[in-house]
Amino acid sequence: MTLRRQVQFWLVSLAVFCAFLYVFSGVLLPFVAGMAVAYLLDPVCDRLEALGMARMWATLSILFTFVLILVLFFMLLLPVLGNQLAAFLERFPDLVRQLQGLLSEQLGSRFAAAAGITPEDLQSTMSDLVGQGASFVAKLAQSVWSGGQALLSILSLFVITPVVAFYLLLDWDRMVERIDSWLPRDHLGQIRGLAREMDAAVAGFVRGQVSVCLILGSFYAISLAVLGLNFGLLIGMGAGLISFIPFVGAGVGLVLSVGVALVQFWPEWPWVAAVAAVFGIGQFLEGNILQPKLVGDSTGLHPVTLMFALFAFGYLFGFVGMLVAVPASAMIGVLARFALRQYLASPVYKGSSRSTTAIEE
Repeated sequence: MTLRRQVQFWLVSLAVFCAFLYVFSGVLLPFVAGMAVAYLLDPVCDRLEALGMARMWATLSILFTFVLILVLFFMLLLPVLGNQLAAFLERFPDLVRQLQGLLSEQLGSRFAAAAGITPEDLQSTMSDLVGQGASFVAKLAQSVWSGGQALLSILSLFVITPVVAFYLLLDWDRMVERIDSWLPRDHLGQIRGLAREMDAAVAGFVRGQVSVCLILGSFYAISLAVLGLNFGLLIGMGAGLISFIPFVGAGVGLVLSVGVALVQFWPEWPWVAAVAAVFGIGQFLEGNILQPKLVGDSTGLHPVTLMFALFAFGYLFGFVGMLVAVPASAMIGVLARFALRQYLASPVYKGSSRSTTAIEE
């Protein structure tokens, strides 16, 4: 097959895959979650199998433990988080109005004098900004909920996802061997090398980032709850769980928690400062300890590229797109680096010897 035919084949395959994601994105979520669980737990299953346990019993043991942890989470934490979420959504308009009034009262006259505008104009501008921010938060929460509600449903979480994870985890090695048998024989070594590089990039990020999100979520939630912040458990867990988006998790959590703290604690500003310090400490731990130790530079992606991939895939494919954004971006990054190496070693970059000699002369 000529190079042109190969390029056409892979472009058509990519287009079919993207079309499949777009058409079936509404029902793919529990299946993607099951694939993620199987991929995440496969090394543990391999370790148990190496210790002498049969693959079937290793799979059952791991999934039973995983489902048990989920059940305990839903029984112990979900009711508390659900109550806090309902109360937060109910009080959110009042919190916004109180925060707006507090900021206008404490800072309005100073900023108005410094900017050379009237306090009424400043208050109107602040009202517009706070209103737009509140609308953005409400739309974001609604979008996340509508996109993730299939995953949170009893059917998908406790039936479909574990079943998919069980069969994939049980047959993981056989599936890998089957896919390996379909690879083009002329390029087998090269494709296997790229696949190993992709696996290292995806596995390093997924397994490391899950640990980072859980640790940060626990730290934020416990710290804010100890400080007595209203909705502290909800804000902390939410900030930790979206920490896979660089700077967004900590930024959203900081804005929400400081806003709630201002309404709740003002004029006792040390409590507000303590709430802000929680996220400062969390960012220090994430940037200097957790990320370097647990994730590192496994994906090879710049944070800006990672953020663009998350938003782009989320825009195109919804919540499912956000789940596959990082693995897909890591794979694309591996292919892009491979293409760059091929280009740098090709005559297109180096030029012919005749042209090189002419340039030197």
